[in-house]
Amino acid sequence: MAKIQFSRGLDENVLPDVRLTRSRSGDTGTATFIFTNPKILDQGSTEEVTGMYMLDEEGEIITREVKARFVNGKAEALEAVHIMKSVDEWDRFIRFMERFAQANGLEFSKS
Repeated sequence: MAKIQFSRGLDENVLPDVRLTRSRSGDTGTATFIFTNPKILDQGSTEEVTGMYMLDEEGEIITREVKARFVNGKAEALEAVHIMKSVDEWDRFIRFMERFAQANGLEFSKS
């Protein structure tokens, strides 16, 4: 089962808005995830955001580029950016996203 964590062992149950871009050559790409009111930011949570971990049966994909968005001094959302620097990394990411989408009833739409 594909899942996302911001702290190891704590599955995130909020579904993200994901935006993908890819270079014209297809060699590189970027995925931007926006999680609105994720579980890790709950008032009672003592967990620390250490990165974004995308886990599935193939292993894990890690990004450390995670930023909080604040409204009136309170963290409201997390934005994570994953950069893919090769066709293999892009293909691996797409396989993860297909599994994640299937597990969570998501679909892909082109803009």
